[in-house]
Amino acid sequence: MNLRDLRYLLAVAQHRHFGRAAAACNVSQPTLSSQVAKLEARLGAPLFERTNKWVAPTPLGEEVLVHAARAVAEADAIVALAGARDPLAGPLTLGVIPTLGPYLMPRVFAPLRRRCPALTLELWEDTTDAVVERLRRRQLDAVLIATPVTGEDLVEQPLFQEKFLAALPPDHALAKTGDAVDETALATDLLVLADGHCLRDQALAACARPDPGGWSLRATSLETLLNMVAAGYGTTLVPALAAAVHAGRQDVVFRPLAGAGAGRLIRLVSRPTFTRQPALDTLAAQVKAAAI
Repeated sequence: MNLRDLRYLLAVAQHRHFGRAAAACNVSQPTLSSQVAKLEARLGAPLFERTNKWVAPTPLGEEVLVHAARAVAEADAIVALAGARDPLAGPLTLGVIPTLGPYLMPRVFAPLRRRCPALTLELWEDTTDAVVERLRRRQLDAVLIATPVTGEDLVEQPLFQEKFLAALPPDHALAKTGDAVDETALATDLLVLADGHCLRDQALAACARPDPGGWSLRATSLETLLNMVAAGYGTTLVPALAAAVHAGRQDVVFRPLAGAGAGRLIRLVSRPTFTRQPALDTLAAQVKAAAI
C-alpha cells in the first residue's frame, strides 16, 4: 500500500467515476482501476460498489477513506514542512455554497491568478453541510459559507457582510413605491430555496415567517427563484452579489430592505492544522476585495 494508491481511492470517492478520477490523477483509467482492484484484493474486501452508471464507497470503503485522507494530508504536511513546496503554488480545493459561488468567484479568479499564477483554485459547489463534511474529511482545504461552524476541529475567518435585497415582480405593490421594503411584508408570498440551503433559513428568519414545509416548490437555485418571481409567483430575498448580477433585468425589481440586520456573514472555514496558511490568507484578501 502506498500514497499513490490512497490518492487513487480518494479521487474515485470524490468523482464517483473511475474515468474522471483517472483524469484528475493524470493516469489512464485501466491503471487506476487495476491499482484499486489490487488494493481491494490485498484487503480482502471491496471498497467500492460499481455499476455502469455510478460508483459508491462500501461501508468498509467509507472507513478506509477517512484513514486514507488523513494519511495523504499528513504526507503533504511533511512535504510542506520540508520546504519542498511553495504554499502559493499547486492546487487549493475550495468548497462554496451555490448561493455564493456563481456570483462571487468570477470576481476572484482573474485577480487571484494574476497575484498567484502558480496557485490553482479548484471549486466544489454544494450545500453547507456537504462542503463542511468534505472539509472535515480532508477532501477540501477550505470552504466559503454563510453560517457559523462548531467544533475545535475547524476555524473560521469572517470576510464580509452581505446584505439581502427584496426581489419583486414589477407589478407588485411593494415594487411601485421605490422605498425600502419592510421584510416582514414579504411573508405572505415569500419564495424560498429547498431544505439544506442556508439561505432558506436566513430568508425565513429575516421575514419572520414559519417554515412552509408543506409547499410544493423545492427550488435548488437562486436562478429558479428569480424566474418564479419574474413570472409573478411571489417574492424572495436575494444576496447583494446575486442581485448585482441580475440588476439589468426588466422582469424583476430589486429593493433594499428596511431592516438593517437583514443579511449574512460570509466566512472562510478551514482546519487549524492546514499547512498552507499563506494560500488561505491570500484567498481571503482577494475575496474581501472582490466583495467591495
